[in-house]
Amino acid sequence: MSGGRHPLVDPFSLPLRSPLSTASGDITERSGFLVRYDHRGVRGLGEATPLPGWTESLAECERGLERALEAGTGGDHSAAVLELDADEVPAARHGFATALLDADARADEIPLYRWFDDTRSVDSVPVNATVGEADRETTVERAVAAVDRGFDCLKLKVAARPVDADVERVRAVREAVGDDVTLRLDANGGWDRPAAERALERVKPLEVSYVEQPLPADALSGLADLRGRGVDIAVDETLAERSMADVFDAAAADVVILKPMVLGGPGNAHTLAMRARDWGIEPVVTTTVDAAVARAAAVHVAAAIPDVAPCGLATAELLAEDLVSDPVPVSDGSAAVPQDPGVGVAYDEVSL
Repeated sequence: MSGGRHPLVDPFSLPLRSPLSTASGDITERSGFLVRYDHRGVRGLGEATPLPGWTESLAECERGLERALEAGTGGDHSAAVLELDADEVPAARHGFATALLDADARADEIPLYRWFDDTRSVDSVPVNATVGEADRETTVERAVAAVDRGFDCLKLKVAARPVDADVERVRAVREAVGDDVTLRLDANGGWDRPAAERALERVKPLEVSYVEQPLPADALSGLADLRGRGVDIAVDETLAERSMADVFDAAAADVVILKPMVLGGPGNAHTLAMRARDWGIEPVVTTTVDAAVARAAAVHVAAAIPDVAPCGLATAELLAEDLVSDPVPVSDGSAAVPQDPGVGVAYDEVSL
């Protein structure tokens, strides 16, 4: 990290309730930076929380923020943005871009989602519950508990065990929750082509909505070949390596999972969501287990998408601590959309 931290960058570290397994190893905490930026006479607040394997490192993120804020001294926000390449330092760009958007929406006295689309008025957005990876009995227990809490869309992690075992888990959940609950599967790129084909064939009768990342991120042609088999194909990790244009040109997805922290900010995520709609691809907005400011910004992105599908935004419970009381609480399968100007979190409310 740098020797002298920029005065408008505040570090934080929040423990998780339990370790989060990723391709880069287990994560036990989420560390990042709060970013402040003055624009149009008001102060905006952003969050940059890099995730190993998806974005730049924590040190690279801080250096990017410092470069941008130095370039933006005196209000030259265009110069600041030019310092932040979304392909190189997406989390840093997210932090600054969110602060800039927060200030813009505050100056206009509208919530952030209406800054994207001022014709909309939205109180909540639908969200899915992530049931995770566990044995059949535990998976069923978690699924039933989520439905009892009001969720009607569940995401199950798969591909950590043989296909036959995963199919039995999915079948047991379907039998337990009934036909009115949407089921999604997330393989995190863990299947090879034969396993993915076999899995899709066997879960199709179980009315699975889509399988997320059934093949590794760079397997665009393979993903394209898996489409049209009765279960939609979603890409997630692919968008950390390839552009949306690449995905579209390869006809590799029915659904795209959009993580604003990975894409360089809420504005980029919203633009890609609307572009995906133009291409006939359904956007689903998710977090990278972010803290409250970025999570609220992601909810605003989802709220600005008409008829948005359930999104992966019910992640506050994964954190043992947060920066503020949850600005986007989840109830009955929906996340509340803040109606205060901007993102909905003020800097003086944050506890560091």
